[in-house]
Amino acid sequence: MKKRYLLILLSIILLSIILLFPDGKQEQQHSLRFGLSTAPITLDPRFATDAASSRINRLLYRALVDFDDNLRPVPDLATWEQLSPTHYRFHLGDSGRQFHNGTRLTAHDVKATYDFILDKKNASPHRGAFMRKETADSDETRLIKQIEVQDADTVDFIIDKPDVLFPGRLGVGIVPAALIDSEHPLNKQPVGSGGFELVKWPVSSHLSLKRRKDGQLVEFLEIKDSFVRVLKLASGELDILQSNLPQELIASLTTRPEIKVSKVQGANFTYIGFNMQDAATGKFAVREAIAYAINREEIIQSVLGNAARLASSFVLPPTHWAGHPGLPGYSHNPDKARALLAQAGFTAENPLRLTYKTSTDQTRIRVATVIQQQLAAVGIEMNLRTYDWGTFYGDIKAGRFQMYSLTWVGIKMPDIFRYAFHSSTVPPNGANRGRLNNPKIDALIEKAEQAPTLEAQAVLYRELQVELFKVLPYVPLWYEEQVLATRQRVSGYTLAADGNYDGLNMVTW
Repeated sequence: MKKRYLLILLSIILLSIILLFPDGKQEQQHSLRFGLSTAPITLDPRFATDAASSRINRLLYRALVDFDDNLRPVPDLATWEQLSPTHYRFHLGDSGRQFHNGTRLTAHDVKATYDFILDKKNASPHRGAFMRKETADSDETRLIKQIEVQDADTVDFIIDKPDVLFPGRLGVGIVPAALIDSEHPLNKQPVGSGGFELVKWPVSSHLSLKRRKDGQLVEFLEIKDSFVRVLKLASGELDILQSNLPQELIASLTTRPEIKVSKVQGANFTYIGFNMQDAATGKFAVREAIAYAINREEIIQSVLGNAARLASSFVLPPTHWAGHPGLPGYSHNPDKARALLAQAGFTAENPLRLTYKTSTDQTRIRVATVIQQQLAAVGIEMNLRTYDWGTFYGDIKAGRFQMYSLTWVGIKMPDIFRYAFHSSTVPPNGANRGRLNNPKIDALIEKAEQAPTLEAQAVLYRELQVELFKVLPYVPLWYEEQVLATRQRVSGYTLAADGNYDGLNMVTW
């Protein structure tokens, strides 16, 4: 409780500073400065999985396929035709075909990019999205059997089985084949064909990009402390902040005439994940007790300022074509939580002790602190540990945790279920970070993937979500709103439900 009071006191003090802060005199006219809570880890789309990396890579690279507002695949670099149930032909268009180094993007680059991802020795985290596993005991098989270049503008994908969602799987940014062959360090020196190109990345916390159509500079600055980010926006040292802000700071910004604040309903899924191989969190009764112990409504109201909606589905929002709007969710029930803990063998004399990992972001720490108090109320002693983003994310991928909290961002396709829950996609082959190994869930994922129509797939993916609810590898928490705060001189930036930075392609200032 003392920590919570100190955080509140600090918030009040800093809010007072913000309200008294003189109008910004340090406007940067030559570049737009974008404040980040976390710097990107890699600028190589073949390896990017964290939110900051994925969002910035969308600016640097073009992919074969993108998605419309209804989350259906649409052409980006290429249109496609289905020559047979297992044969897709992609035709590269005219736009987005010039790499930043001046070479032309061709079908050979498309093939080289996906050949690299499919090669197990390269350990691309996206490889799992292109692998199948028929049974729990069988070897993996590749979804993509062959990639054939017909000419510079045409490439064929031959897949192992009919897959109506296949075009939507090809959303990875295309990189130059020649640079793959020369082992160019794309992670730090990106060469894509997107609307932005690298200017410099001298340190991880300061990334400069240039918009290709007009040479306008955008600087991404990592400022981990949300209060400091807001102070810098108020002073004119920053031009844009997007999400990852405590609600009291957002409220204070709305009172300043030189700042614009806007919001949209978000689609990013926040959850608590468990290590399914741990002696404690591997027990369903323990996971269910935690689900009942957490008062999500209280956290949304007190920490998130009502800027979120409860999540009862798994990952996909219930409005998604494959989402499940009818899952019941877990209401706050401390008595039920205590009974489940007793059933699992934990009592006041023998309490359950767990470690919960999160990042050093202030909002995430405050959420975790409230969860710590709520679990203590039912007899769970939670050791809260915070780490810088790189260390935290590395531990999660390596399975060094009992509990953690993260947010899935930018999810468009139901293949997220394979990526996050299939037994074959334990990192580095995917994002089954909790090491779930459940033959029934594996079989449901495979059955849904093989369904011949989107309607049939939707039915099976909803059945899968019911089963995931019974197993509870995650506790669904909420979908947070996306929030944008800018200086008044910034205009034309469109805020997306998934929090991408695509608005930078059109923004003016």
